[in-house]
Amino acid sequence: MWVYVLKRVLLMFPTLLGVLLVTFAVIQFVPGGPVEQAMAQISSTSTGGERAGPATAYRGRQGVDPQQVEELKKLYGFDKPAPERFLGMLRSYAQFDLGQSFVHHKDVWQLVKEKLPVSISLGLWTFFLSYLVSVPLGIAKAVRTGSRFDLVTSIFVLIGYAVPGFVLGVALLVLFGGGSFLQWFPLRGLTSSNWAELSSMAKVTDYLWHIVMPVTASVLGSFAVITMLTKNAFLDEIRKQYVLTARAKGLDERKVLWKHVFRNALLPLVTGFPSAFIGAFFTGSLLIETLFSLDGLGLLSYESVIRRDYPVVLGTLYLFTLMGLVTKLISDLCYVWVDPRVKFD
Repeated sequence: MWVYVLKRVLLMFPTLLGVLLVTFAVIQFVPGGPVEQAMAQISSTSTGGERAGPATAYRGRQGVDPQQVEELKKLYGFDKPAPERFLGMLRSYAQFDLGQSFVHHKDVWQLVKEKLPVSISLGLWTFFLSYLVSVPLGIAKAVRTGSRFDLVTSIFVLIGYAVPGFVLGVALLVLFGGGSFLQWFPLRGLTSSNWAELSSMAKVTDYLWHIVMPVTASVLGSFAVITMLTKNAFLDEIRKQYVLTARAKGLDERKVLWKHVFRNALLPLVTGFPSAFIGAFFTGSLLIETLFSLDGLGLLSYESVIRRDYPVVLGTLYLFTLMGLVTKLISDLCYVWVDPRVKFD
């Protein structure tokens, strides 16, 4: 096992390097970087204070002193050749120094920590509700396959899967957020403005009151995948010979299901559990966060791309890619833990 783990860890380095190299190379050719945006602001200020539009934002050095251009390049670190900047970035990332944001003037680590609670709230609720509802529902559908219950629940979960989360979010806002009908839930944020003044129980109630609509919009689409995966995995096991043999011996149907079928059928679910659980901490849904005014990682990622905040773009990419590679390794190790028939070789 340790040889397999060592091989996978060694393969992480070229994968991580390739992701960073491609992204860094693409960034070099994207117009409207931080230097160009700063020059556009200087030009608009010197010509009357009007904000430069898209047509003037990328005209480079017009109306800007060349010395100011060099100072701006030095300020943002663009006075060095691209290979030297890339190697310097790798050295910093090796020490888990993700740099400082051009826009927010904060460490990227600090920004991630500030935005993380919102993403954790959405991610964990989505994760737990998806598994707690979908796994029992999938088992029930497998046991009652072909029945009216199976047909009706399949229709409902597939409809939920077909409706995009942001469309459902808009509908919830219109119906229950005071849009045109009822005003049962708040429109934005995770807490009320008087959060600090509330008691402990009132804080819990206030938080749950705010999280209902965002979580509903996020979680509904994930029911179908886990439910159908659970159902098909159980059906595949129920139809195997060892289940027929157990039934022929006169074992109770419930004992056959939970003692013999359950562990083997859980293989595809358990192997995806680590990545889903870790991903819940860093789930950032741009549209849901924007729709419900939630300042999380999804909104941070979008704004960093639009505003060319390269340290945030590359730093979060490095962090999320590294976590993805590690959780993928953990998922593969779970195969052996769940099913001893799986061998590393």
